[in-house]
Amino acid sequence: MAGLADLRVAMGTSIFLVAFIFAAFLGAVLFILDVFFLNLSFIGTVFLALGGTALFILFEYLLGPLIVESSTHLRYLKSGDNPWLESTVKELADKSGIPMPKLAVVPDNTPNAFTFGRTASGATLAVHEGLLRNLSENEIRGVIGHELGHVKHKDYIVMTVLSALPLLAFLIARGTWSAASFMRGGKKEAGSVRAGFFAVAAISYLVYIVSLLCVMRLSRLREHYADAYSAYLTSSPRSLESALTKITYGLSLSAKPTSGARAFYIEDPALAKKEVQIVMEKKEEYDLDRDGVLDERELELAMEKEAKSTWVKLNTWFATHPPTFRRILLLREIETEMESGRYTTDRIYSHI
Repeated sequence: MAGLADLRVAMGTSIFLVAFIFAAFLGAVLFILDVFFLNLSFIGTVFLALGGTALFILFEYLLGPLIVESSTHLRYLKSGDNPWLESTVKELADKSGIPMPKLAVVPDNTPNAFTFGRTASGATLAVHEGLLRNLSENEIRGVIGHELGHVKHKDYIVMTVLSALPLLAFLIARGTWSAASFMRGGKKEAGSVRAGFFAVAAISYLVYIVSLLCVMRLSRLREHYADAYSAYLTSSPRSLESALTKITYGLSLSAKPTSGARAFYIEDPALAKKEVQIVMEKKEEYDLDRDGVLDERELELAMEKEAKSTWVKLNTWFATHPPTFRRILLLREIETEMESGRYTTDRIYSHI
């Protein structure tokens, strides 16, 4: 039976693994470069590797929220701009025992929402205009409960830091591979330098894949915890169930490119597109009432069936979010327990 302590252990383990892998990676890179360009002692190499990792984590922690603000073009709400949203968030935040987050609206017609920040007291909860326009008030409450779950768990702070490390490894891999590819042979020294760049690129790609798997696993786990918390906070798992289906379908219709902040959203736009695209290719099979349209229930059943395929399971390893059907099934298990009268506050995360 899962508990909040399990999420904290998972976050701590992920931080340690990714930081250790990245520090070892920088050490290996510096060692290879030292053979050709530098003249450092072993202690000096270790110091640079650890110091470089710490500085980069600090850099991402400080600038991460600013990058999210800039990339999403959000607009902060003033008191009275949206009374219903403000009162709803205040009610649920008070029930959660957390500070009232700053509220923002993103000028985007797709239905989505996300939370970010450096601390729980300085967190921002942002909702898309499409979410406010296309979902019912109960469904929006379910989404708000989910986002406040991230604030309660402080997992968005961890993701802000960790998500940048695989990206840096990827950029180093691309840069060194390109540099080695454009270098021409000739002198023996030039050939050795080229081989060194290729070695750095190969190590970087490996680190990118391994660290990305660690970060993505934590990202998916935290979504389940936030879903379960929303069910507890709103006492209405069905509201979030319905919201997730509408969000997934709404995101699949968007022609806009995927935002760099996708890991922070309640649903990943890229994953939503893939889920619905696979279903629509077999539309006739899943259109149970033969009316030419997949309603909400038919879409849920189709996503559930498709997500059981081996190919989809493998792709999920690199996904920021769990498949929608798995999130819905978790919420239904909680809903069944609530209806039975056995659900208590110590069982919020028991179905994860």
